[in-house]
Amino acid sequence: MSYLDDPRVLFAAERTLLAWQRTAIALMGFGFVVERFGLFLRMVGNQPLSTSQRGFSLWLGVGLLLIGAGVAVVSALQFRTVLRGLGEKEIPRGYWTNLGVWLNFVLALVALALAVHFVASA
Repeated sequence: MSYLDDPRVLFAAERTLLAWQRTAIALMGFGFVVERFGLFLRMVGNQPLSTSQRGFSLWLGVGLLLIGAGVAVVSALQFRTVLRGLGEKEIPRGYWTNLGVWLNFVLALVALALAVHFVASA
């Protein structure tokens, strides 16, 4: 990939991974809020929510959770692809390059677990 033999290339790729990680977390958080918004409306309005209203917030929230999980997984895989193209001089000795990747996979699993929980409890 790069012929600079400079560790800044790795750090730039890692910053990009972290930016996508923040995007995934924001999508997951927004999905959680949207899904729970139906419950909030029911509590504030002191009336039962119709099935269509509850279904809309449920499926929109679950969709955002799944998109966030997808972003986390794709960004981790993309970062791994970039790592394979780096030379020995671009990765500092003893540097943990897989920490961000595994964190993204854990975030994706959490989002999938939340999505399954929301659908099962609906």
